[in-house]
Amino acid sequence: MPRNLNPTRYLVALLIGLALTACTPTGTTSEAQAPTPVADLSRAAPEAVGLSSERLERLSAAMQGLVDEGRLAGITTLIARHGKVAHFGTFGAQDMEAGKPMAEDTIFRIYSMTKPVTSVALMLLYEEGRFRLSDPVEKYIPEFKDLPVAVGEDENGIVTEPADHPMTIRELMSHTAGLSYGIFSESPVDKLYREAEILHPDSTLRDMIEDLAAIPLRQQPGTVWHYSVAVDVQGYLVEVLSGQPFDEFLKERIFDPLGMKDTGFWVPPEKADRFAQVYVYDENGALMRPEGEPMRRKDFLSPVNFPSGGGGLVSTTMDYARFCQMLLNGGTLDGVRLLAPSTVAMMHRNQMPRGVPEYSRGRGFGLNFGVVLDPVEADGISKGEYYWGGIAGTWFWIDPLENLIFVGMIQQFGENRPHMRSLSRRLTYQAIVGDG
Repeated sequence: MPRNLNPTRYLVALLIGLALTACTPTGTTSEAQAPTPVADLSRAAPEAVGLSSERLERLSAAMQGLVDEGRLAGITTLIARHGKVAHFGTFGAQDMEAGKPMAEDTIFRIYSMTKPVTSVALMLLYEEGRFRLSDPVEKYIPEFKDLPVAVGEDENGIVTEPADHPMTIRELMSHTAGLSYGIFSESPVDKLYREAEILHPDSTLRDMIEDLAAIPLRQQPGTVWHYSVAVDVQGYLVEVLSGQPFDEFLKERIFDPLGMKDTGFWVPPEKADRFAQVYVYDENGALMRPEGEPMRRKDFLSPVNFPSGGGGLVSTTMDYARFCQMLLNGGTLDGVRLLAPSTVAMMHRNQMPRGVPEYSRGRGFGLNFGVVLDPVEADGISKGEYYWGGIAGTWFWIDPLENLIFVGMIQQFGENRPHMRSLSRRLTYQAIVGDG
């Protein structure tokens, strides 16, 4: 024992030191730690990741039942947990009239599931120091400078007032910038959107900016969550900040690095036989082909003038699963890092301005994602789940608590469409029986 040291204190220190030594692995840190499982979306038995094969059959039976009842033409569902695909189901037909069955590599119109992809594109530039989320949009798109705000109508037309502050990029990415779509609500501003044919497929991103610059904002920035063309504006912002066409940027910076080989703004001829037919319902609720493409889109079989960051992509179930897994992994997949973990965490953190109501009960909004804040209020399962869907019925969610992703694909418009998102969520979580 060292001289002049209290014997009791010395004994306590010695015991603590021995305890710490016993808890410290031998060898180097890298040798002692168990290797991190590779979250690469390889196939695994459900039980290997804490899922029940028997209970997953309930999900498969429900999906097949919707096809057998004539409510949907075809469906794909994919569940990955701990980075392994434990369920990949295909049900019904890719094209009923052609008798072509749904396949794992069927290509779908994903519409608004394009929005999270655009968010990643913009945040790649954020990480390069190109902008701040608090920056005014007009700093990079000067056409938006001094946009007025509509407050009513009189005999001379729309009455406006000055905006109390310029819309910010954070507001643009959380649908609180004051913009609209022109089709999901009725107001004098929405009417102007329709008259200007905002997002017309024969226009360009630059045309859209010029048209929007001539229309007042629907509401003051930062006051209301209102679904809008904001993500298409983000696509143009990517072009301004990067100096590249938006579609080229996505391919070079996201699709190629992630191996999303079937994702893009159109389906090339050599892949056209894998492109799913879209369906609507007739007056009796029976499935039928629409006359032309819905949503004023072209046939997706030729290059586009307007690469819509809000709703223009086609993709496959596995391609989109790779995108989701990259996010769940904290920005990396197969050794390729797109974003830092802190950036991904920020993207699915609630970004709604203070005082703005939740966009729906128990749900906030991140940077182009819906976010579950209160699972009870939101009728969900896990706090922090983030998600979105497309207008033709495609849907996905990412659950960091359960280390799980789900991707579902259908091609169906109409009010008779089943509530796939709620049904699939219940049937997925009831199959989780362990940690895996």
